[in-house]
Amino acid sequence: MENITLEYTTDHELYLSYMPFLKNGGLFIRTTEEFDIGTEFRLEVTLPDALESSTVIGKVCWLTPRGANNGTPAGIGISFIEDKDNLRSQIEKALGRLLNSSEATLTM
Repeated sequence: MENITLEYTTDHELYLSYMPFLKNGGLFIRTTEEFDIGTEFRLEVTLPDALESSTVIGKVCWLTPRGANNGTPAGIGISFIEDKDNLRSQIEKALGRLLNSSEATLTM
């Protein structure tokens, strides 16, 4: 299992990475490293204004390769599969009305 530490400093940065269309939520992570669909990750995520990080287990469900035609950065989408800290709820509470924004994200 891979480990990644993420720290979001602004709600906008979090909004661009959050994947609410996944059943249990997920995050897009910019990276040029190549991973396979299904690779498992342990994410340590610190949200804007949070005093401590939350842990979530996920797996790769989305790949954006280097040089993608739509101009989005290379990276992977991690779908949450074990969310004991209720990170999805924390993210959605932090983002509030931003979730209804029509601004494009890093995935859609």
